[in-house]
Amino acid sequence: MSRLADLRFRAATSFQRRVNPLMRRLPLQAVLETKGRVSGLPRRTPVGGRRVGDSFWLVSEFGERSQYVRNIKADPRVRVRVAGRWYEGTAHLLPDDDPIARLRGLPRLNSAAVRVIGTDLLTVRVDLR
Repeated sequence: MSRLADLRFRAATSFQRRVNPLMRRLPLQAVLETKGRVSGLPRRTPVGGRRVGDSFWLVSEFGERSQYVRNIKADPRVRVRVAGRWYEGTAHLLPDDDPIARLRGLPRLNSAAVRVIGTDLLTVRVDLR
């Protein structure tokens, strides 16, 4: 990883550690809940995704470096809060999907931030039950 990419990763994660606890409390904020791969505890991350039919789509700005992606790799069973309602589902990492094209169909503000900050974009689809 380049020095610039590492600096962007550190700055973004430092910012997110402070903002995410507030964001996940907002009732209409989409939240992805994974199971901690080491602790086994629920881990809730605010995400900028969108429900399309029986799937929820999002793009990780740091790919497999993101903690929630690492948790998904260990256990793909997740929950997603969309519009204040929780859904269970199975997450799939889609490295062959075009994340830039996918961002065009997701919430604009978050998509713009992901494009600017992200260093290794990765599409994630959650098949909802």
